[in-house]
Amino acid sequence: MKTSKIHLVVGLVSILLWVAGDAKAQSKSKPDAFAQNQRLGRGVNILGYDPIWRSREQGRFKVEYFQKLKAAGFNSVRINLHAFRQMDATNSWAIKPSWFEVLDWAVNEAQAQGLAVILDLHEFTPMGNDPSGNKEKFLAFWRRMAAHYQNAPATVFFELLNEPFDKLTPELWNEYFAEALGIIRKTNPTRTVIVGPGQWNQIDRLVELKLPESDRNLIVTVHFYEPFAFTHQGASWTDRKDKLGFDWKGSPEEVAALNRAFDRAQAWSKANKRPLFLGEFGAYDRGPMDSRMHWTAAVARAAESRGWSWAYWQFDSDFILYDVKREAWVEPILNALIPKSPTR
Repeated sequence: MKTSKIHLVVGLVSILLWVAGDAKAQSKSKPDAFAQNQRLGRGVNILGYDPIWRSREQGRFKVEYFQKLKAAGFNSVRINLHAFRQMDATNSWAIKPSWFEVLDWAVNEAQAQGLAVILDLHEFTPMGNDPSGNKEKFLAFWRRMAAHYQNAPATVFFELLNEPFDKLTPELWNEYFAEALGIIRKTNPTRTVIVGPGQWNQIDRLVELKLPESDRNLIVTVHFYEPFAFTHQGASWTDRKDKLGFDWKGSPEEVAALNRAFDRAQAWSKANKRPLFLGEFGAYDRGPMDSRMHWTAAVARAAESRGWSWAYWQFDSDFILYDVKREAWVEPILNALIPKSPTR
């Protein structure tokens, strides 16, 4: 009897150890979204409007820029993808191999520098203008991407769609992204996925975002460009193209408005136990540099103080962080994003 009890105890201990080991293995296979969000850290949007997608020879972005980003103190890049025109309707929406070659190059070079990578579908305009007409293409894109990157490391993230807006209402977006997420989970059950609320990823639309309770491997993204009259002064694609001279000096009132907006997002994050990623923020180049510097630093520090990751808009083109023609950082913006330290 005594021997049987010993065997029973040993057996129970073995089972407990096996269960603990299995749980540990499962926890390793399913990344923690909050830890993943910290891995994103400080990031930059890249490649969205670079001619590199048409021709590698015409591209502005060079391989050494990944090294420069890492050396400057950045942790991640958000690659903006305009893929719809690269998809073939006659071949089940297959994506052109040449497009994947460019993307694979960017992903591999970023990863080689230790930079996490967000693959962001940036086709918000066609999706906003005609969601039902582009739904098939949207879902096909994620079916193709999920298959292509199913063996990529956990430091490659999928972002379902940048800034859903207009006819892609918050209610409709909840339906669309749930379908896309279901497609992704078939081949990427442990991939960390990023999704944001409707109406341009606005903070105040977080309450309308309906996330699947069972899927905790999600990061929620918001964008911030307030006050718009300041951040988009002189921007040709807005109604502010002829309106200049707006300052942002970091007055108590200005900082309070920023904190109120971020506190609303933080309250939502805590209530829903979801990490937040500030996927875009920036002030257009025609604004006063001193004000742009103050605003950029204030936004970045406000995000960091709440435990959010962030990605500045953007490396080059406009809102620029790096002047490709001069081969030099825009130092005031770089220093606002990543304050100078002995290592930089």
